[in-house]
Amino acid sequence: MSPLPSEADAALGELDVKWLRLFEQIYATRSVTRSAEVLGQSQPTVSIWLGKLRDRLGDVLFVRTADGMLPTPRAQALILPVREALRALAEIAAPQAPFDPATSTRPWRICMTDASHATLLPRLLARLRAQAPRAPVTAVRIDDQTGAALQSGAADIAVGYIPGLDTGFYQQALFTQDWICLAGPTNTRIGATLTLRGYREAEHVVTAAGTGAADLEAALARARVERRVMLSLPGFLGLAAIVSASDLVATLPRQIGELLARNAGLRVLACPFRVPPFTVKQHWHARFHQDPANRWLREQVAGLLMVR
Repeated sequence: MSPLPSEADAALGELDVKWLRLFEQIYATRSVTRSAEVLGQSQPTVSIWLGKLRDRLGDVLFVRTADGMLPTPRAQALILPVREALRALAEIAAPQAPFDPATSTRPWRICMTDASHATLLPRLLARLRAQAPRAPVTAVRIDDQTGAALQSGAADIAVGYIPGLDTGFYQQALFTQDWICLAGPTNTRIGATLTLRGYREAEHVVTAAGTGAADLEAALARARVERRVMLSLPGFLGLAAIVSASDLVATLPRQIGELLARNAGLRVLACPFRVPPFTVKQHWHARFHQDPANRWLREQVAGLLMVR
């Protein structure tokens, strides 16, 4: 059961902000008439407000004299708290300050996969450095703590394929990826095209990195393909060099695959079975949806990476 409101709470609820503004004006001007002019109200109206405030506070507050409306001891004791309250209310009601990237030193923390470090981060970093040169950037791994990091503010956004982020999160689609296979230029076991039979007979290198790995495994199961895995890697580092110098085949998302192929002279082959494409999105928590800095960061990501 909720506690009953105290007498102070009840009295606070009966106070009107416009009465406090009138109180402050009369204290400053010593005049009801001038206070009415400042507030843009008629004198009868402010007289009614003053009467209500006197009733609520149990004191006449101001006494008419030859020197104007002079405050009572009660009014003198209240003027500082009233001014502090009005200042606090003005601060609460003020519009949120805009984000200035040119002067900001606010650090960015962006969750992304290892593959995105090579494919997305260089372009994104160049854009952020150009627009917000004093703000450092930290790339954070996508894992089972990503949602909690976004909720707490430990991370600003997450960019990738993260189907587990749902309730409490916003998301924006950036681009779609399909899957390809890579083979070395001297791999004579793989021809110009990769057939399903050739894929089954090939020896493979796999990586544990990438949030789409589960989708690939599901597609392999549907196609009734069991790979002959000869090497497992924790990430994409070294994958291109290994494929280039061996007869192993790698299956991976197109963006990182084509980058590795360009850098290492690998062959890009169509995947011989269907793997559903996936959509790379940026994700953020609802707590920070209206935050000017977070919104600015999302705009940079969308402007750079979104395929329209």
